[in-house]
Amino acid sequence: MRLVIAEKKSVAVAIAQALESSPIPSDGYIQAGDVIVSWAQGHLVELATPDQYDGMPWAAERWSMEQLPIDPQQWLWQVSTDKGASRRYRDLADLIRRPDITEIVNACDPDREGEAIFRRIIDRAQTAKPSSRLWVASLEEQAIRDAWNNMLPSSQYNGLAAAADARAKADWLVGMNATRANTIAYHRRLSVGRVQTPTLAMVVERDRAIAEHKPTPFWRIAIDMGGWKLRSKDKINIRSEAESLLAEAQGRSVNMLSVERKRVKTHAPTLYDLTGLQKDMSRLHGLTAAQTLEALERLYLAKLTTYPRTDSCHITHDDLAELEALTRSESLDELMPVTVAEAVREYRNTDRLNPSACVADDKVSGHTAILPTKRLTQASLASMGEHERLVACRIVQRMWAACSPEYTHDTTSVTACFDHITEHLLTASSDMPVDPGWRLIDGPQTDEQAAPSIPSSLMEGQSIPVGAHAISLEEGVSAPPKPYTEATLLAAMEHASRFVADKDMKAALDDDASHSGGIGTPATRAEIIEKLVRNQYLQRKGKQLVSTDEGRLLIDVVSPELKSVELTASMEAQLSDIEHGRIQSAVFLDGIRAMCARIPHDVQASMRTESISTGPRRASLGACPRCGEDVIKTGSVWQCSSNKSEKTESGQWQQTGGCGFKIYSTLSGKKLTDSVIGKLLAGKAVKLSGFVSKRTGKAFAATLVIDEERGVRMQFD
Repeated sequence: MRLVIAEKKSVAVAIAQALESSPIPSDGYIQAGDVIVSWAQGHLVELATPDQYDGMPWAAERWSMEQLPIDPQQWLWQVSTDKGASRRYRDLADLIRRPDITEIVNACDPDREGEAIFRRIIDRAQTAKPSSRLWVASLEEQAIRDAWNNMLPSSQYNGLAAAADARAKADWLVGMNATRANTIAYHRRLSVGRVQTPTLAMVVERDRAIAEHKPTPFWRIAIDMGGWKLRSKDKINIRSEAESLLAEAQGRSVNMLSVERKRVKTHAPTLYDLTGLQKDMSRLHGLTAAQTLEALERLYLAKLTTYPRTDSCHITHDDLAELEALTRSESLDELMPVTVAEAVREYRNTDRLNPSACVADDKVSGHTAILPTKRLTQASLASMGEHERLVACRIVQRMWAACSPEYTHDTTSVTACFDHITEHLLTASSDMPVDPGWRLIDGPQTDEQAAPSIPSSLMEGQSIPVGAHAISLEEGVSAPPKPYTEATLLAAMEHASRFVADKDMKAALDDDASHSGGIGTPATRAEIIEKLVRNQYLQRKGKQLVSTDEGRLLIDVVSPELKSVELTASMEAQLSDIEHGRIQSAVFLDGIRAMCARIPHDVQASMRTESISTGPRRASLGACPRCGEDVIKTGSVWQCSSNKSEKTESGQWQQTGGCGFKIYSTLSGKKLTDSVIGKLLAGKAVKLSGFVSKRTGKAFAATLVIDEERGVRMQFD
């Protein structure tokens, strides 16, 4: 009997229904004929936290630089502490160990993370039973049955699994060591990650470019040519020069140096991948990347759209018949605005829709582009929320556009100069639609009038007299860069190779054969942005994403290597090599370990105390009883904000400034809280139970009061 393990219960239900017309639900699984279908709960098994490594120096509650680097030689894994995860794992382990289960099928999401989820469950359950891979990107029954009949042994995906395992361990090592070293050095929690920190650095760099921008005026000569205008090709940065040129041009003719006309055919946009959809939903409807993904997940689980976490904008030849059927379906027309529906019907009736334009087998790895399914109708959306409706309609509209004819337009480009002033060039251009093609369905929405057309009679070599009243001086001001929005930050993450100079590293970031191009993945980019907001490194201002003081402080103090895109590029290149068998994961991890071993020294060598002084102060819990300064929490210690320390030559930390007042987080086995410390600093006495005597091992209660010398002391009735 086969056991199928899906990533989510809803996927398990879909698989069971595809394999058996009347599957039977049971406790923790579904019986589908001679197949048992069960499910995980995301990452049920994950890397253990440092404190789980008993006996290691970095397992201690109090952090210190001497404990670093954190470098497990034998990795520990644990069942996730998320609600319900422990029971879900136990249910799966019991099913895996059943004697009548002879084969296990991996039906987790078809990507690197899905492979990791399944392999960790199997490894922890310590089973040697054979396993196969169900690789399916749609929850429609026929797609599942087709994939079921074409399963490969799990061993065919060992490279993908090895890359997933190495990626998880590398991110753990970098994040744990860099976060802890910077937190210790700067006495405030500074969260560092391989992807989140370079992403934050992009925003900080943009915000500083905006802040440092100085508006600079410039001028251009403008000539009214009777319905269209010639303007200076280059800006003139000095007003007197612009006025001098204006005076010199009076009464002169304009010579047409070149007149170039082209008929241009602009291809239709591709189908959506997740990031493309998130960008458009942010731009058009103000949805965050996380909101778009949540809505798309619900549509997918309702079988109304295909797999959401895709980085492909195309389909394969195997999917073409399904797309052709969708384009023939008139039920999707009712989801569109009237003008779009009319254009779709016109193109359908005149045989101008071309679904084969969406096919590119070599550009699909694992998942095809996001498409509606035949179940999607106006009625099926009735029970969905507004976000789901907006996302579904956008997917359908893009599908129609991607299958529509090219947009044909005539462009004219003119280069000219004043008679006898050949060094100052003038330019003009126009763009006139011929056949709107796909733009009738998904074109730019604007009420602006089209630019005036340059007359077809205009010829190269012509000399045209210009009246004095037709020449003027136009003044402008240089604009700063635009702040990042959710859409533009997602685009920057997707195309992060633009920030990399090395050609090989660029190629590694752009290679989307086994991972998403850029930094992060379609599934993780939304969460990375949300994490930066939760950590108060970024904040939303309308549609804009801007860095906070704390975010800028982190980028100021973290090492250049950890905030650069190159680190991710280098890692992705090596992970690709692991997947394809070109290097061993141990070699890759040895390099990561060597980098992490340098982090404590690098952090201490480059400490920037001036950066800390410019950042926001941590929240004060009260006044220091010794000196009156704020008491703040640093790591697991409450201490006076005046305290300063540095490392001596012997490797020990030594106080170099401040009054030295501290309160440690544990007293006689009892953990103290911010609330308790706040009350104590306010002069209150706090009675607590749960203290444990070191001498007798018995529990006792005591009243705590603040103590200027010892931090806190106990009083007994």
